[in-house]
Amino acid sequence: MSVTKPSLPKGTRDFTPQEMVKRNYIFDTIKTVFRKYGYAEIQTPSMENLQTLTGKYGDEGDKLIFKILNSGDYLAKVEEQILNSRDSQKAISKISEKALRYDLTVPFARYVVMHQNEITFPFKRFQVQPVWRADRPQKGRYREFYQCDADVVGSSSLLNEAEFVLIYQEALSNLGLKDFTIKINNRKILSGIAEIIGKPELIVDMTVAIDKLDKIGLDGVSKELLERGFTEADIEKLKPVILLQGSNTEKLNSLKTVLESSTIGLKGIEEIETVFNYISNLKSQLSNLELDITLARGLNYYTGCIFEVKTNEVAMGSIGGGGRYDDLTGMFGLKDLTGVGISFGADRIYDVLEELNLFPTETMQGTKVLISNFDEKAELYALPILQELRTAGIATELYPTSAKLKKQMSYADAKNIPYVILIGDEEISNGLLTLKDMRSGEQQKLKTADILQKLRTI
Repeated sequence: MSVTKPSLPKGTRDFTPQEMVKRNYIFDTIKTVFRKYGYAEIQTPSMENLQTLTGKYGDEGDKLIFKILNSGDYLAKVEEQILNSRDSQKAISKISEKALRYDLTVPFARYVVMHQNEITFPFKRFQVQPVWRADRPQKGRYREFYQCDADVVGSSSLLNEAEFVLIYQEALSNLGLKDFTIKINNRKILSGIAEIIGKPELIVDMTVAIDKLDKIGLDGVSKELLERGFTEADIEKLKPVILLQGSNTEKLNSLKTVLESSTIGLKGIEEIETVFNYISNLKSQLSNLELDITLARGLNYYTGCIFEVKTNEVAMGSIGGGGRYDDLTGMFGLKDLTGVGISFGADRIYDVLEELNLFPTETMQGTKVLISNFDEKAELYALPILQELRTAGIATELYPTSAKLKKQMSYADAKNIPYVILIGDEEISNGLLTLKDMRSGEQQKLKTADILQKLRTI
């Protein structure tokens, strides 16, 4: 019998216990903030019906959906003509009825429609679950990764947008990040800009180009705009908008002048001002909130405010983003249900915290104390102490077999266990246990009650 060499599918990862502690620290920190703002957790299945996902992400997105083969002899009922044609698209509908979810948004829309009669609107939910994409694996891009989303549907209030800004601020600050920028824009402002130039049909081309300002500069943007159907005169009108400078208030005042003839543009400015006013009235003066007209994010998808978050401490792409959409559930027959949502890029946040050494040392700790095991007598003596420590909420292990001290100390070191309780004949006879601090090497003789008290306060 041949031995199979163990391997992982490309684009997937194992997570060690140490990595899981760090990942859960990120998820738990973000979840705590979500709950604080009234968001409740839901989960949806890893697999959805293929027809639920197909056609929701565009042609390119559809190609990246992982299809699941039907169980049993899935080729038996496929017509010979389709098999002989070797046309995978025609065959898919015959051999696959389910697929792994591509994101959390479409399953959420499906969930809302299916549960609409039991949901209280506005419905505020968050989800932290893995998604799968048949993408080409590369650095920072995986085929299986986690999304960390929060959405509210059934409310047009811009208070939701303001609270999402505060959620980003609070969650990222709680994770230890100090220098990050929360960027905000509005789809209606971008529509207004395209309108005053007289090229509303080229709004996507315009925003795709100006979205690259940071990467290719004004000359590069101008060249791309010319290639996409804009004239030199159009670009001259665009320049003052693309190069907007000053405070958020100064930018808005400039835009009011530029967009004075565009109803939709002025509506976008009004929405941004409303969000800023909510934030101000919530007694939150955010110096890192920036109006960025070049921010486009999934323009065809969003209809109002758009968000993106970038850290300034590490060279990294966005670590969060989202926006307002007006017909999320329309794809499943429930029309005109507006919503707004954001997402945290947990994998990128992990890399940032790792690079900046921001994971708290206490989150890295699993077992707090190891009880030694030298022989059967010591083991029996240790069992009630083990239970007493665990009952007190202290993560405790008893070394499972009798072994030499060096081996047990090596085990504690390898697992970063900070304390070891040594129980030998002397400790059993006088009732004073030896507590060893593995970091300092200091040893103390203490009663079990005193050890409990000490470990509780550390």
